[in-house]
Amino acid sequence: MHETNTLLIEVGALLFLLGLLGRLSRRIGLSPIPLYLLAGLAFGHGGLLPLNASEEFFAVGAEIGVILLLVMLGLEYSANELVGNLRSAAPAGLIDALLNALPGAAFALLLGWDWVAALVLAGITWVSSSGVIAKVLGDLGRLGNRETPVILSVLVIEDLAMALYLPLVTAVLLGAGLMGGGIALTIAVATVLVVLVVAIRYGGLISTLMSAKDAEALLLGVLGLTLLVAGFAAELQVSAAVGAFLVGIALSGPVAHHATQLLTPLRDLFAAVFFVFFGLTTDPREIPPVLLPALALAIVTMATKTLTGYLAARRVGIAEPGRWRAGLALVPRGEFSIVIAGLAVSAGSVEPRLAALATAYVLITVVTGPLLARLPDFPWFKRWLRRRASVQRREPVRVAD
Repeated sequence: MHETNTLLIEVGALLFLLGLLGRLSRRIGLSPIPLYLLAGLAFGHGGLLPLNASEEFFAVGAEIGVILLLVMLGLEYSANELVGNLRSAAPAGLIDALLNALPGAAFALLLGWDWVAALVLAGITWVSSSGVIAKVLGDLGRLGNRETPVILSVLVIEDLAMALYLPLVTAVLLGAGLMGGGIALTIAVATVLVVLVVAIRYGGLISTLMSAKDAEALLLGVLGLTLLVAGFAAELQVSAAVGAFLVGIALSGPVAHHATQLLTPLRDLFAAVFFVFFGLTTDPREIPPVLLPALALAIVTMATKTLTGYLAARRVGIAEPGRWRAGLALVPRGEFSIVIAGLAVSAGSVEPRLAALATAYVLITVVTGPLLARLPDFPWFKRWLRRRASVQRREPVRVAD
């Protein structure tokens, strides 16, 4: 009974604090994500006042938070839009992998680490945080913008790529042979294809099983189905985020509209829990020794990720402001990067400094990413874009000799 009382006190106090921080952030016109992370650092391992009783609660809540963020993103788009976006964004996905995975691998080799550590760090720098980006897009009111499908396409390609990368890197870390890695990769590919086909072909049938008129039944049905599919996907070494996203696109019509309204408060609650948990599990004392290398890596890969989004948006004809919004929105790394680092730490056969470096790196990008995403909305940035456009229009035409 005493443990339950302690749990209620810790969870209640932290959620109340998050409410105050959220209100403060909106008053000063910033995303609340950096404040949530700092709160987690303050009350986590090595923080000012560690909270031990509620750690397991926040761990489960964080998983649910990522799942809800992704299913809400999926509800914004139809299956046909997803397939069309994936086809058009395939080249952008390739550019994304080259521009953001290679710097991580090269950085590990420059530090004198082995090729396994290079493979792990490549994944950490490659994939953006779907959870953080979904929250930022919602906070900034950009879910309906023209560049948002481009951002979403890049994220989905990354998540699908992680469904193949995670089994492969797990097999490498565990020292499995070629056969073991091949089997894990085959299972991951088959699972993604099955879930995608079901979402596209039978999405209408799934929607008919839900009733848009009964709010309670709809909430329970959509939430239960999302968690069920995400759980099965994770069991098969496929991203739970991919499973949740595909459930979202499988739902359509009034069901999707009403589900969005019902799930929004739950998403906001558990998304905040996710960001706090990320800070809770980070020991601030481990960060200073690797802060400078992490900062250097973050600066390079924030630039390459911005370039990725800019090129992807330009390729589909998005105007200059939208290109910058797409590029800067993709900066944060988060849940997948931490998962990859966690796999390496669990294996125990990788460079010991990798975990601290990954934590510092993700914190830098997660804190600065939401701030950078707001740059295109500032008047001075808009004036700079207008001056840049006017200079380009006035450039003289060169006549061949």
